[in-house]
Amino acid sequence: MKFSIKSRIFLSVILILTFVTSALASDIILNDLNGKSVNLSSYKNKPTILFFWTTWCPYCRKEIKELNRMYAQMKKEGILVFAINIGETEYKVKNFFKNYELNLRVLVDRQSLTAEKYDIMGVPTYVFIADSGNIVADRNNLPEDYKTLLFKLKR
Repeated sequence: MKFSIKSRIFLSVILILTFVTSALASDIILNDLNGKSVNLSSYKNKPTILFFWTTWCPYCRKEIKELNRMYAQMKKEGILVFAINIGETEYKVKNFFKNYELNLRVLVDRQSLTAEKYDIMGVPTYVFIADSGNIVADRNNLPEDYKTLLFKLKR
């Protein structure tokens, strides 16, 4: 069966679009500091804070200490919190926390793919996801009204 050039181009575009759509809809899986895989999409229907950071950023260090301090209260409020390190090795991140009591879950985005998916332009960056799965805000520090941001779409 022979296809015209227009038909071949059309089919190629359809195949590419199908592949891209599947890739964008795929699950985001990162490892935590214990080497356990975490599938972020398995936490749908829960308000979530993603905190993107690096060990070399002084503002990130300040924010992660505050976030770690507040983690127990956020957990009681039903809010999931993940600190996602961007572009660094698991070894470097573990070394950063070696003398630090860590309460929150830290994930390692070694290739920065998750950061790219969320269009992270700099660190520190918080991404607030409502239980609907919608991103409702992003900020460079943890706002006092973080609960309002996360629960504003609730009726």
